[in-house]
Amino acid sequence: MPLPFLPVCRADMDERGWQELDFVFVSGDAYVDHPSFAAALLGRWLEMHGYKVGIIAQPDWHTTDAFTVLGRPRLAFLVSAGAMDSMVSNYTANNKPRSSDAYAHGGESGHRPDRALIAYTAKIREAYKGVPVLIGGIEASLRRMAHYDYWSNTVRRSILLDSKADILMYGMGEHSILELAARLKEMADALPEGQYLTSKDAASIHGVRGTCWRTGRAADLPDASKACVRLPSYEAVSAQTDEGRAAYAESYLLQEANTDAISAHILIEQTEQRFVVQEPPALPLTTEEMDAVHEMAYTRRWHPMYDKPAANGQTGVPGLAEVQFSLTSCRGCFGACSFCAITFHQGKRIQTRSADSLVKEAEKLSHLPDFKGYIHDVGGPTANFRHDACKKQATKGACTDRECLGANPCPAVQVDHTEYLGILRRIRKIPGVKKVFVRSGIRFDYLMLDKDKTFFRELCEHHISGQLKVAPEHVSDSVLKLVRKSSHKVYEDFAAEYAKINRELGMKQYLVPYYIAGLPGAGLDEAIEVALYLKKTGFVPDQVQDFYPTPGNLATCMYYTGLNPHERDADGRMKAIYVPRGAHERRLQRALLQFNKPDNRKLVVEALEKAGRRDLLKKLL
Repeated sequence: MPLPFLPVCRADMDERGWQELDFVFVSGDAYVDHPSFAAALLGRWLEMHGYKVGIIAQPDWHTTDAFTVLGRPRLAFLVSAGAMDSMVSNYTANNKPRSSDAYAHGGESGHRPDRALIAYTAKIREAYKGVPVLIGGIEASLRRMAHYDYWSNTVRRSILLDSKADILMYGMGEHSILELAARLKEMADALPEGQYLTSKDAASIHGVRGTCWRTGRAADLPDASKACVRLPSYEAVSAQTDEGRAAYAESYLLQEANTDAISAHILIEQTEQRFVVQEPPALPLTTEEMDAVHEMAYTRRWHPMYDKPAANGQTGVPGLAEVQFSLTSCRGCFGACSFCAITFHQGKRIQTRSADSLVKEAEKLSHLPDFKGYIHDVGGPTANFRHDACKKQATKGACTDRECLGANPCPAVQVDHTEYLGILRRIRKIPGVKKVFVRSGIRFDYLMLDKDKTFFRELCEHHISGQLKVAPEHVSDSVLKLVRKSSHKVYEDFAAEYAKINRELGMKQYLVPYYIAGLPGAGLDEAIEVALYLKKTGFVPDQVQDFYPTPGNLATCMYYTGLNPHERDADGRMKAIYVPRGAHERRLQRALLQFNKPDNRKLVVEALEKAGRRDLLKKLL
């Protein structure tokens, strides 16, 4: 009998003989039963632990009817905006509406509301007054405390307060969701027959790692015996003054220093007369737990309801294509790029699956009817990270006072590609597998620290096809330092070694570097520096990414405050940095990075004149 999808309607519940569900998972994504989609992964995880779970995928938030199709859950609604923050999903870096959504039926836009957690929770409460609501996912995780919101250009309160949810889960949710489920079940089992848990019951749950809770009573706060850190208040960090921006940056530093499960303290933030309390992060999954999560039974398909054409005539869910024949090898990232929120969400500790589990999954993929012989990726946030950055992290957690890589790599960093290379070798020997690609990010600076070039050589020989995409981001060392990337010389050394290995292999393969325009610390002079380098190398990118100030990362903190929280002047004040603002300046910088496009000529001339570099007109144009 084929594996059934999780219920999406009453008929599905009837087929299983279920009168009610324990949890209803409301997701901003279409329902794809694949471990890369949180609703499927956490839904199956709860199912495996004995809970009845159904999914309401991309409900129409204009009506309560869409939220009642599975009835009132016995324990709680679980609400997520989906794989992306809903504002990032709906708008480009220049705040223009997106024309498509890879996680929606047919790729259509418009199926996910702005600020989805707030919209969904409001309708759930309208449908079922007082029902417990737990929020999670990337939108909840990165907005768990007061945060700069690019789309409104304001500092918003914790989304736990704005959504009026009962509990917020942050980070990866396997541990916290099981503990919350057990606590809710214990409460529900003690109720008289016919009674349901209330919002007040759920909100009373404290002390669960990886969660935030709220209270209006100072007496409810953790007692003095627990290690707690008080963040600057919302009123302090949202003040539109120099002092307010400095307070915001101080708050960010405190939060950043408390993202490791071993060393983190409880954080408390006050907003008017209310408090948001952040428990320490959930402990990382063990290898055995990571294996179990990914080895659960999944159909690995979008739900059959998406086989019918959407309004745009397209079928299916486009987001499945990139991950359908890919393997998740790891979680977490100690690279800590300042414009990335992975460390704020998943942490710096590397969590990995076993080689046997990855090989087993690859073998399973090789027997699927649509498999053409290509494993699209074996990786994660950073493909070539397979263990902690150093031995100390396992017992003391990640350092709070220095970075593992960046401009000055820590001498304690352990560099070893042996295990990852062994996994790739085993997978490419599986019958029916023609090629194993590595498409998720490679940290080339980490790769260059490896004196053994075996992995580098086999990467070129077996695991790319014509081109390797890497992310130097910029060429100015002052900008690279701010974004916690290695110096430009490291990239040049990497490019030279890449060319050398391919010559030795007799292969014609290219590097495709990604660059970001408008990063904090980057003015027109720094953009011109990139343009001159691109002119010298003869490579001008087809696409340039604009810096996107999204919640939960250091670069967004710098964008909003104009300060570098990690550098102080002689008086102990944070150093001011230049921040490019406004759509026009961003267009000027992007045009410089694509100076050879005829459409950009006028902007390039304007940028050079504005920078006092008319001497470069002939060179670039």
